[in-house]
Amino acid sequence: MPELTLKQVAEKLGARLDAHSPDAGTAMVRAVAGIETANAGEITFIANPKYGPLAKTTQASAVLVAENFAGLPTQTTAALRTTNPHLAFAKAIELFQQPPRYEPGVHPSAVIDGSAKIGKNCHVGACVVIGKNVVVGDDCVLLPHVVLYDDVRIGNNLLAHSHVTVREKCRIGNNVILQPGVVIGSDGFGFAKTDESKWYKVFQSGIVVIEDNVEIQANSCIDRASIGETRIRAGAKIDNLVQVAHSCDIGENTLLCSQTGLAGSTEVGKNTILAGQVGVVGHLRIGNNVIVTAQSGIPGDVEDGKIVSGSPAFDNKQWLKSVSIFNKLPELAKAVRAATAGGQSSKKD
Repeated sequence: MPELTLKQVAEKLGARLDAHSPDAGTAMVRAVAGIETANAGEITFIANPKYGPLAKTTQASAVLVAENFAGLPTQTTAALRTTNPHLAFAKAIELFQQPPRYEPGVHPSAVIDGSAKIGKNCHVGACVVIGKNVVVGDDCVLLPHVVLYDDVRIGNNLLAHSHVTVREKCRIGNNVILQPGVVIGSDGFGFAKTDESKWYKVFQSGIVVIEDNVEIQANSCIDRASIGETRIRAGAKIDNLVQVAHSCDIGENTLLCSQTGLAGSTEVGKNTILAGQVGVVGHLRIGNNVIVTAQSGIPGDVEDGKIVSGSPAFDNKQWLKSVSIFNKLPELAKAVRAATAGGQSSKKD
């Protein structure tokens, strides 16, 4: 594990070193840790002001903080001041830890159709299956048990973890990460009712398109369209256990957090956040720069820039007021009953 001086760390992160001791920059740093567990020789960060008091008790050699963070943490802990402490923390981890590297080559147990084209410097792991007419770009990593159906097209620098499945004709761009168990292009949930009240499967003839710089995390499913395409646009990030149904369109740099579910033909704008367990009914548009808080249900369109909460979801500020009132309902009901009982007693008198 590499070691750097605190001064070197500050230079690499573009941070300003602020310390009680003029010799603080010579302190050696070997790792990054959480603020509650960090010790000497480690650095940590504070991005949320509510964790500010922990800066006074941390044992870390330095804390990444905002430029306007008041004072210094302790006599022995320096501040590394930056405009974006969370981003600096992410980059600091990379100074001391590197992800696994996979040597180019094809494992002998991989099954690759003769018509497939594999780019330069690719790693194809054990028991990978690559179908007919598949095209894989350069510098891709396919870890054990990845399956690429026929006619899949993949750009450069894909990292597909174990048990990823990409079904027929789907398209994946450059610099995409697929975590274990991701399914791209599974059938959309489409059934038509017959005259005998039975369900007739609608053939899902469309595809999924994943644009550049997307990450989809473990066991999430992106369904193919019945006609046309389901599209995940550049820079979007999708958490574990997310369901994106057929014909959805997810905007650039949008976040879909864990256990969110989108019904068919949902359009989500760019730079939007759907927090955990959000449900969307489908055939609607959620605008740009929207925040939908956890466990909300979206029954209709949401305008650009809105923050909404609840099920059915409405304006977050109104929802907070409503929740506050809801918590007081037992007291209000008791007061109403008492007033009603008093009124009835007066009438009898």
